[in-house]
Amino acid sequence: MRPFDLDLLQTLVAIAETGSLSAAAPRVHRSQSAVSEQMRKLEQHCGVTLLVRGKLGASLTSAGERLVVHARRLLALSEEAFRDVLGMPLAGDLRLAITDYFRPATITLLLKRLRERYPQLKLHVATRQSLMIENRRDFDIGLSMRLLDDDSASDEDGRIRLGREPLSWIASPALALDAARRLPLVVLPEACSLQRLIIRTLNQSDIDYEIAHSAAGVAGLHLALAAGLGLACLNRSAIPAGMATLDGDFGLPAMPDIEFSILPPQAGESALVAEVRHLLAKELA
Repeated sequence: MRPFDLDLLQTLVAIAETGSLSAAAPRVHRSQSAVSEQMRKLEQHCGVTLLVRGKLGASLTSAGERLVVHARRLLALSEEAFRDVLGMPLAGDLRLAITDYFRPATITLLLKRLRERYPQLKLHVATRQSLMIENRRDFDIGLSMRLLDDDSASDEDGRIRLGREPLSWIASPALALDAARRLPLVVLPEACSLQRLIIRTLNQSDIDYEIAHSAAGVAGLHLALAAGLGLACLNRSAIPAGMATLDGDFGLPAMPDIEFSILPPQAGESALVAEVRHLLAKELA
């Protein structure tokens, strides 16, 4: 038998999810050189190349992709076994409300990983506008977005900050824009605080625009952008692949950063909810 070192597998998974050795290093609490040495040992153990390193980061080989699938299962089983031995199964129902601006390309993978790691935990996930998440607490854990030029973005005890992202003006490269004509805008409904900021900022900047399409959510916004229906303003992790950045073009104004955070605990929060909040913060930070 040639058993795998779980620490090495955990680092491989971190690289697969972050896209580089340098980004994976803080997640596994090691230096970049230590991460590189770990991957050298893992490749030596397997006898095959698992990563292709380049200027833009690291990508998995076909063998690396296959191993990551097994690695996630082994890591989940290891944690489940550890909790079971201690008599600490993470089990029960939990309601989670998430803004759909938050990493739409990867949030489903995170939820899938949580389900695999904690099979007895039943997550009920609802995608909502941040304003509803901030003001309605009919859920156990809320993940919200706030504008950093907003007075509501002041410090609050108990809120777990997951990081800030810039906002950018984007459009499909196939969209033909003419500075002499109204700029076609793709937006979400007026109830969205980001969309209200976009409209207010364009008006204050005397930008001539028209609402070309109104989408119900970020997924619909992506479809409208891909179809070349107009331009939009999105946070970095919500920008779909293949979009062109228009920051500074056509007189488009600079926009503030946004911040994602997990809401403070509610009074009388159960131990289960508190533990899942801690796990989410660790996974998403």
